[in-house]
Amino acid sequence: MRVLMLGWEFPPIYSGGLGTACYGLTKGLSHHGVNVTFVMPTGPSNLQGEYVKLLVADKLMKNKFIKIKKIESLLIPYLTSKAYEEQIRIERKNDSSGTSKLYGSNLFDEVYRYKKRVELLALTEEFDIIHAHDWMTYQAGVAAKKVSGKPLVLHIHATEFDRTGGNNLNQYVYDIERMGFHNADKIMAVSNYTKGMVVKHYGVSPDKVEVVHNAVEFKEGPAANYEIKKDDKIVLFLSRITLQKGPEYFLQAAKKVLELDPTVKFIFVGNGDMEAQMIELTAELGIAKNVLFAGFMTGDDVSRAYQMADIYVMPSVSEPFGITPLEAMRSGTPVILSKQSGVSEVVNHVLKVDFWDIDDIASKMLAILHYKSLYHELRLHGSLEVKKFNWDIPAGKCLDVYKGVLS
Repeated sequence: MRVLMLGWEFPPIYSGGLGTACYGLTKGLSHHGVNVTFVMPTGPSNLQGEYVKLLVADKLMKNKFIKIKKIESLLIPYLTSKAYEEQIRIERKNDSSGTSKLYGSNLFDEVYRYKKRVELLALTEEFDIIHAHDWMTYQAGVAAKKVSGKPLVLHIHATEFDRTGGNNLNQYVYDIERMGFHNADKIMAVSNYTKGMVVKHYGVSPDKVEVVHNAVEFKEGPAANYEIKKDDKIVLFLSRITLQKGPEYFLQAAKKVLELDPTVKFIFVGNGDMEAQMIELTAELGIAKNVLFAGFMTGDDVSRAYQMADIYVMPSVSEPFGITPLEAMRSGTPVILSKQSGVSEVVNHVLKVDFWDIDDIASKMLAILHYKSLYHELRLHGSLEVKKFNWDIPAGKCLDVYKGVLS
């Protein structure tokens, strides 16, 4: 079977969990003998050479079942319109010919440009089915379906309701999502939580949506060569610092923990549109000396962050799935996670909270830090439980969806 897969990020050049999920899924599909052509946009010119060398040449060309197709676009995940305009300015300044490769003046122009490029590609590429990930690729998926006559499967990793917490929806994004859902032959959601969101808010029949939970990639991590004080206790937030991920609830719970145990350190790994606001909040709460903002990390640095931590907390307001708790469990790190997440449907050896209940979050943090038996039980059984989350399993479910659509 040949799949034309549309996405915008792929390890090692990526901005979040979607790239990790795409990599794991395509690798799993290759184990099932599926040939995947993954169509992704090019990035900024200063990343392009490294991108080709490290991603295409070194990683994926060794796998006969996966090809990478790059098209001319600057479609980058989580890029705001303001950041896009700044990239245009830099691109044009550095372009000695005086002509930029950028198509339009904002992010939505790039989404349209991506669509037109994929539309042309679909006329020449050979494939049996189209598989598109998240809203930026939905227009391209629908266009490819129309010109090729091949069926379309959409994969939902997040909706506009997740990204905004249900407030101040971007109508343009919502309209693209709704259009995509109603033009798709089948939809895959990463959790029952997300399936319910799509049925409720987008008028989609439940029969059209299949749930395919995510998994986690297993690999040997780096040596734990960090330096911390012997009695330091570390609580980790590793995610985009944005409304969807609940960073303010993490800080408010941290304040309550520090009132009882002032030795605990809280570390943010990631960046996002609320980073400056959260730095200001730490100062307002009077806990700045106990909170570190470490910035965006990838690869071995992320693995070391999990290993350093005594607890990983994911207080997401609305999380379709959430791979990071699985990554933490893989590292033997006890996990506290939001009940408002898809991953909470499938894991048991973690502590679950409502994202808004900062008293409960703080209480559970203190319990793990102070009761060694609880810490060791979560550490041991979590690391055992996560071993069942292999990407070959969701890949097999994807293959079943493909076969059902094609039949």
